[in-house]
Amino acid sequence: MFQRQPRLLALAGLLLSCAMLAPATASANKPIEIIVTFPPGGGTDLLARLVGNYFNEQLGQPAIVDNRPGASGNIGARMVAQRPADGQSLLMVNSSFAVNPAVFDKLPFDPKNDFTAVSNFAFVPSVVIVPANSPYKTLQDMLTAAKEKPGEVFFGSCGNGTPQHLAGEMLNEAAGVEMAHIPYKGCGGALNDVMGDQVGSAFVTASSTLPFIESGKVRALAVTSAERSPLLADVPSIAELGYPGYELNQWHGLLAPAGTPEPVVQRLHEAIKKIIAREDVQAKLTSLGYTVAHDGPAQFQAMINADIDRFRELAQKIGLTIN
Repeated sequence: MFQRQPRLLALAGLLLSCAMLAPATASANKPIEIIVTFPPGGGTDLLARLVGNYFNEQLGQPAIVDNRPGASGNIGARMVAQRPADGQSLLMVNSSFAVNPAVFDKLPFDPKNDFTAVSNFAFVPSVVIVPANSPYKTLQDMLTAAKEKPGEVFFGSCGNGTPQHLAGEMLNEAAGVEMAHIPYKGCGGALNDVMGDQVGSAFVTASSTLPFIESGKVRALAVTSAERSPLLADVPSIAELGYPGYELNQWHGLLAPAGTPEPVVQRLHEAIKKIIAREDVQAKLTSLGYTVAHDGPAQFQAMINADIDRFRELAQKIGLTIN
């Protein structure tokens, strides 16, 4: 009996060690939650799911996408800002994240200090479109009409305070014109009204418009990126048409709560970089009108902060607020 006691004690110690290790093992396999601030089916949601599909392969942890739309993305952002800084909760954002501080009087979080950038992995420009039968054959045709009739040339956008709205206002500023803005509840509404000749022009994402440009249902006059889009090689950029410095290339990427340890952030970024390097992922992004990006945490954070500042300056100029 006494001879068996050391063995029993050793077994008890082994069982205790296993019990202590179990939570760590479970945590390592716990899914990473990606909060998307837009409804299912949109471009930002699609990107989150496309990248999230390979989390288990690269990180040994599956991803769960949770759509939390509302208040222009502020509801989902507040959720992630309040989560533990352990890399288990991420926020999928686009350039709207940098617009919101400019157009909302108060936010339930600090966009510069409550998050840390992880990775920017896709850009998509907006495109200026007009009906197929429009008298505007070029962007200059539209701007000439806007100068001749201030306030009588209209442009639609994906909604008040969206990057597409600001893209239109940026063109007003750059060209010295006064085109009137018509906000829609999403890019689809603006696109449909341009196709139906209900509105004379619109700024919408290239990814949502590409099939309709290719089929001739709408005419593209210009893109908002600094250079031409590879999938719209025949469409000039606004910058090259005589407005140097004009650029609004909508970015998409992931943020984590502030205070997430740097090794955790780097691990996530390296995994995303490998996912984006896959040929099938790149082909999918390109087919949808996106340009692949590889910006790391520091570059992405600098980009976000710079856009927060420039969008705030523009919003103050035009008196844009959303209450």
